[in-house]
Order: sequence, then C-alpha cells, then structure tokens
Amino acid sequence: MNDHSVFNPTGVEVEQAATMPHSIEAEQQLLGAILTNNDVYDRVASVISAQHFYDPVHARIFETAAARIAKNNLASPVTLKAFLADDEGLKELGGPAYLVRLAGAAVSSFAVRDYAQMIYDLAVRRDLIALGREISDKAAKVDVANEPREQIVEAEQKLYKIAEQGQAESGFQSFLKAVTDAVNVANAAYQRDGGLAGVSTGLIDMDRKLGGLHKSDLLILAGRPSMGKTSLATNLAFNIAKAYKKGVRHDGTEGAIEGGVVGFYSLEMSAEQLAARILSEAAEIPSEQIRKGDMTEEEFRRFVDAAKSLEACPLYIDDTPALPISQLAARARRLKRTHGLDVLMVDYLQLVRGTGKSENRVNEISEITMGLKAIAKELDIPVIALSQLSRQVESRDDKRPQLSDLRESGSIEQDADVVMFVYREEYYVEREKPSDDKLDEMAAWQERMDRLHGKAEVVIGKQRHGPIGTVELSFEGRFTRFGNLVKPWQQDGGGF
Repeated sequence: MNDHSVFNPTGVEVEQAATMPHSIEAEQQLLGAILTNNDVYDRVASVISAQHFYDPVHARIFETAAARIAKNNLASPVTLKAFLADDEGLKELGGPAYLVRLAGAAVSSFAVRDYAQMIYDLAVRRDLIALGREISDKAAKVDVANEPREQIVEAEQKLYKIAEQGQAESGFQSFLKAVTDAVNVANAAYQRDGGLAGVSTGLIDMDRKLGGLHKSDLLILAGRPSMGKTSLATNLAFNIAKAYKKGVRHDGTEGAIEGGVVGFYSLEMSAEQLAARILSEAAEIPSEQIRKGDMTEEEFRRFVDAAKSLEACPLYIDDTPALPISQLAARARRLKRTHGLDVLMVDYLQLVRGTGKSENRVNEISEITMGLKAIAKELDIPVIALSQLSRQVESRDDKRPQLSDLRESGSIEQDADVVMFVYREEYYVEREKPSDDKLDEMAAWQERMDRLHGKAEVVIGKQRHGPIGTVELSFEGRFTRFGNLVKPWQQDGGGF
C-alpha cells in the first residue's frame, strides 16, 4: 500500500522495525496548511527547513513554496504546478493533483507549529540513528589510518552539530523587552559594590576603565612576544576563579554572584605549565625555580599550601593544540552545561584553526573572530582572546602598539568589543643598555630603568561601551604577576 494514498489526520504512523521514524501525515498537514495560507510559513520557518522532511517529494514542495514566499509571491497548488510539473517523484503520487489534495485535506493552521516540531524531532531521531550506525560501522572497520581516538572526536563533533541545530532562533524582540533587560543590567551594577556591570578582573584600574568584563563581549588582548599577554590572561583567570561565590542573582537565577567559573583554552602551553605559572604567582616563588625544583623547604611548603588552596578554584584548562573553532565552541557549550561558565579565555587566537574552507589566512582569522563573538553571544559570557601583533611595532621609535598593528587586523578590530594591548617599555629599554664606558648614557639609562621598573601598561585601543585610554599596572617579572599600581599620591594611604 502506498504511504501517501490515505490521509489520516489523527492517525499515528505505524513503524516497522526496518523503517526510520517519520510521519507522512504530519508532513502532509504542514504542507497543506502552507499552501492554503502562506502566512503559516513564517511560524514554522524557524523550526524546520526542507532537509527535515522524510519524503523527498515533500522536501521539494516545501523548498519551492519557501522560495516563492521569500520573494513575496503566492505559493498555492496552482502556482507551484508549473515549477513541479517535471518532478518524477510527484508524478508517481498523481502529479499536480497531489498538490490540490494536500491543500484540500489541510485541517487547521492552528496546530501547524506542533506539526513542524514533530517533523523536526523525527528528523533529529533519524540523524541520531544514522550517526549511531555510522559510528558502529566505522568502529567495526579496523583501519590503520582511522584511530579510535580520532573516531571519538569526529563522532562527538557530529553529535554536537546535531544538538546545535536545535537552538530555536530568538528572532525579533520588542523594544520594551530590550529596555527592561537594559534596566535590569544597570540595576544589578548599581546594587553591586563598586558599580560594575560585568565580572571584576581583580585589577581596580582596569575595572574602572572597562566596567568589568561584560557578558556577550569579545575582548582582544594583544601584544608582542614577551610583553606578558599570557601572564595577564592567567592573572585575570586566577583572580576571577579565586573570587568565585555561588548564590542567587538579582534576576532570581542561581549562578556566580562574585567572580566566576573560567574556561581557559591554552593552545600554546600545556595545562601543567599554565598551572605552574598560576602557582608561582600564588606562592610567590619564581617559576624557573619551580621548574628546576630549586626551592628551600619553606618555599616548597608554601608552594604545596598554595596548591591546596587552589584545588577548589573553578578554573578549567583545555590544552588541546590546533583546535578548530567549531570544536572550541562545542567544548565551551559542554563546560557551561556541566560545570557552568562565566568567562572564557583563548590563548591565542592565531593558533585556533578555521573550518579549512577559506583559502587565505585573513579569511580564516575573520571566521575565527566571528566564531568567538558568536560563542560570547550564544553562551552570554565575556570571551577574552589573546592575539599576536605584527612585527612592524619593532621598527618604530615609539613601540607602543596601536590598532593597525593587529595581525590580519581588519576582522579582529571589527568583531571585537574591546581591544587591549599589553605594553612594557622596560622590556625595550633593557635591550638598549649602553656600554659601560659611556658613563653619561649609562646614568641616563639607569635612571630611565628605575622609573620604568615593575611597571606595565594596558592600552585600551577600542571599547564599544566606554572610553579608550591607558591603564597602568605593576608587573613582577619573577612571578609573572600583574597587579594594581600604587600611585605616588596614594602612598600615604589616601584614595582618589
């Protein structure tokens, strides 16, 4: 008996063991409703597309109707007849008369959203079954080139892709809702000590300039090698994770009321090296001493105590090298679901891989920054991505970085909400040391070194929500630690 021959609006598909989950009736009802009332299409377009239909003829009818409606043209059995006259599949079902039967048997546009959801859910089930079969077939086929570990990553990627498709688009929202959300954010900032709208970085002057790390923002932290980008990122990650307190927020949801859960993608350093850096800062023992094991008993005890106190810190490190942006997003989603996630760090942007579709590097970087901004918006968290600067900084007299120094700059500058540069003048002056016999030059150099010693700058080159400018920080090279710089007028204990 032909699957399409009988309309049974109330009937449920009787599945045989061999067939994939599907409902021809639901598809017929949905198409019938669209062909009788084109406005219905807008209600279902965010839920399903042509690929979700089980019957290929139905998929083609939906696709043709969608194309017509998108151009503001009528999609009815009469108008679609011309486009589908040569469709072999449709001929088997009775030709254009089938379109008339679809429209004639449509019950009501009221339940159309439910039909769309049902078709979508069944399509996801079919995808899951197909993926399950593919996984078992691949696993059964013993191939030298196909490592089990790679198969797991590939299967995981495909599974997350299926999960990703299910996110309903929010579409337009009324200005009233947007205004209410804005007032709630301002209220939360007003209620919170220090008046921060975002997560505190633990660095007073930086918080004052940025207003904290705002949700759904992409922040770029750029600098030349040896300027301390990773050090600053680990410092921020450590400060935020250390301050983490869970509780009920102003909007009634449960989550971080102070600090936050931090995810750190360390594409350059291993997790163990990164942990050693954080421990060096916490225990105040130079990292090279930790690496060599060159510690006194008292220092080692301090090191172990610091490690114990940090055990409970909600800081999660992923040190997988050359991660594709899609995988990076999938893992961030999983971390948010399992442990929560308030801030995400990526060290560093140029080590992330694109999808491999773009031929040149500029397009690939553009794809990565857009991907990172999408993660920030989707997960509603600040994303801090570190970035390398081009070598042209070195050839200038004033080596203070600027926006044009960003490697493959256009897209990074465009997609980021905040662009910051780490700059330590001390690093450059140190390398300009004159020879010992030039006493005057030596004295001037020494005086300049004393003035710059232990100081760093974070230059804010772009900020969507606030002013640009410079934040001065202290820098302790031995522990690779950035901190709040005490200004001369604050020495006596006075504030601003």
